[in-house]
Amino acid sequence: MKPTQKAVALAYEQNKQRAPKVLAKGEGLLAQRIIEKAKEYDIPLFQSQALVDSLINLEIDEEIPPKLYQAVVEVFIWLYKTESKAQISKQ
Repeated sequence: MKPTQKAVALAYEQNKQRAPKVLAKGEGLLAQRIIEKAKEYDIPLFQSQALVDSLINLEIDEEIPPKLYQAVVEVFIWLYKTESKAQISKQ
């Protein structure tokens, strides 16, 4: 049996928040809708089952706990590199 699809969307406003917060989360159909919305707005998707499993139990608007900072920092580094490559290719 195929595992249920899960998705967690994070938001972070530098200089306004101490840590990223859970913006949206869901499993199954809700996860698919979160992923579709991200694609609709050209938001890069990062896939990590272990990270999603760690974040899925947080509440909406809850900051990620310190124990997940390093994993989420790696996502933000990936995102920065992805956006930098996109900017270069648009020139």
